[in-house]
Amino acid sequence: MTVPPATPRLTFRPWRDDDFALAMAIWGDPRLVTMSGGPFDEAQVRARLASEIANQAEHGVSYWPIFLADGAHAGCCGLRPRDPPRRVYELGFYLRPEYWGQGHAVEAARAVISFAFEVLASPWLYAGHHPENRASQNMLGKLGFRYTHHELYPPTGLQHPGYELRRAPPDRG
Repeated sequence: MTVPPATPRLTFRPWRDDDFALAMAIWGDPRLVTMSGGPFDEAQVRARLASEIANQAEHGVSYWPIFLADGAHAGCCGLRPRDPPRRVYELGFYLRPEYWGQGHAVEAARAVISFAFEVLASPWLYAGHHPENRASQNMLGKLGFRYTHHELYPPTGLQHPGYELRRAPPDRG
């Protein structure tokens, strides 16, 4: 299973069947999921973990768990299929609150973006966020994403802003 390369402070790995505690620390924490349709109960978190594992098996992507150099679980960051035949993916991340404001989400997202463009040969990526989530909006701007449209996000019932990031054309030097 291929995952994005480690960064100076973070490592990625695939989800495993025995990762329920890690999944619960993300999708069971109301501080992380209130703006994405949560909070979620144990059954919903188990279903989300199963979905991540299925995406890994079928598409080679997931919102991979991320860890600090000391082994501490910091959250997850990765991709989900948006338009598989065209290799278009959606970037997403959930960072545990104790790691907010330290640049880990941007660092992880940059590694995932590189992986999407260089390894998966994705032509472009999509990302969205809750309309009130200014931190995610700012981060997507830092990463180079550009606003394109609003679309309904069924888990919240709201129109969420959507963004895209295009792969740079090859240098023809």
